[in-house]
Amino acid sequence: MLKNISIGFIGAGNMGSAIIKGIFNGKLKFGSIFVYDLDKEKQKALEEEYGTISVSSEQELAEKASLVFLSVKPQQLDEALGRIKDAVCEKNTVLVSICAGINEEYIKARTHENAKVVLVMPNTPLLLGKGATALAKGSSVAEDEFNIVRDIFSSCGKAVVIDKAQMKEIIAVNGSSPAFVYLFAKAFIDYAASSGIAPEAARDLFCQVLNGSAEMLTQSGLSTEALIAQVASKGGTTEAGLSALREGGFEALVRNACEACTKRAYELGN
Repeated sequence: MLKNISIGFIGAGNMGSAIIKGIFNGKLKFGSIFVYDLDKEKQKALEEEYGTISVSSEQELAEKASLVFLSVKPQQLDEALGRIKDAVCEKNTVLVSICAGINEEYIKARTHENAKVVLVMPNTPLLLGKGATALAKGSSVAEDEFNIVRDIFSSCGKAVVIDKAQMKEIIAVNGSSPAFVYLFAKAFIDYAASSGIAPEAARDLFCQVLNGSAEMLTQSGLSTEALIAQVASKGGTTEAGLSALREGGFEALVRNACEACTKRAYELGN
């Protein structure tokens, strides 16, 4: 079925390119993959590496593809939708939006009331096939159409379906959180360096901690509280460190960061 479907990407930045890479690494076979980007070098690079087809405009792409990824910045979306509106209406195209803060109604208002919209919040580890992607099905999308989109993101990581009303709130959890994790890691690596430990050694150890801790969270069957208790013996070093984090308002800081992400998502959506 996939071989009869042509897909297109409006925007070939990090995320658009990562999805294309995931499609090929996951050995998904589509009819054709069209790409439009203002940066012609990005189009050329994808063409040379994956055999994608470069097009000269968003409209041309929408005329040729039945599944169109909107992988531009939210601030650029209005213009892109304006250029593809006629083709989308005529072909009943499925539109896959990875634009933060943009909801189904926003896209329908700029195309047509029965537009088929799938909302997606991916993250940059898609580049390594380790993505964590949240998806929501729009009201006009058929189940088999939605399954195709889900299969694409499952091919380059973990894909989880959520309610479309939660797509702004999920951004902090999987979309922005890699940056928060990197900042967290930097603090540990910087501390190690200040103590005379080689940054590379600290990085490798801490990254393995992240990998192992993630496995414990998903496979041990234990709650986060129980896992913390496993590490933190009474009166020990871990308990001292946890006390310092709590006294510094660590959990409140994380919540504040998440709420700031969500607030900005609503602003972008307007």
